[in-house]
Amino acid sequence: MARDHDQDLKAHGTLLLDDQLCFALYAASRAVTQRYRPLLDKVGLTYPQYLVMLVLWEREKTTVKGLGDALQLDYGTLSPLLKRLAAAGLVERRRRCDDERSVEVTLTDAGRELKARVGEIPQVIVDSYGLDAEGFGSLRATLREIAESVASATDSADERGSV
Repeated sequence: MARDHDQDLKAHGTLLLDDQLCFALYAASRAVTQRYRPLLDKVGLTYPQYLVMLVLWEREKTTVKGLGDALQLDYGTLSPLLKRLAAAGLVERRRRCDDERSVEVTLTDAGRELKARVGEIPQVIVDSYGLDAEGFGSLRATLREIAESVASATDSADERGSV
């Protein structure tokens, strides 16, 4: 009997669009990114560039691999972002002396100064969510759990070679 009860509690996948959690996540992501666009346009950044800058404002400098790990992006995606940020004078890229294969990315003075110009953006975005502090923290934790769970399931399926 307990098994039937567990089955009733388990979420079920269907082919109805309204039942797709992935679509709800996609729509929410698009809405949030669109909310960022006019705010970031004022300072000349795209949303992915803003994410790179967030990491650098926290760390001051890191490697391309460190950025990729933090943002869950591959080198092919990061490289053009970093080239544009370097061309805008916000970051510098240098091969590390102790490891020629590793490229270190550091903020320039202009990159550090930009932080003050975008200081209000996070609160504008948070206010647009319409969540209280508890709801915000809970949703963020749930989204992180989903990301980890799906990544783990993907890794397991890849290892087994299954769909």
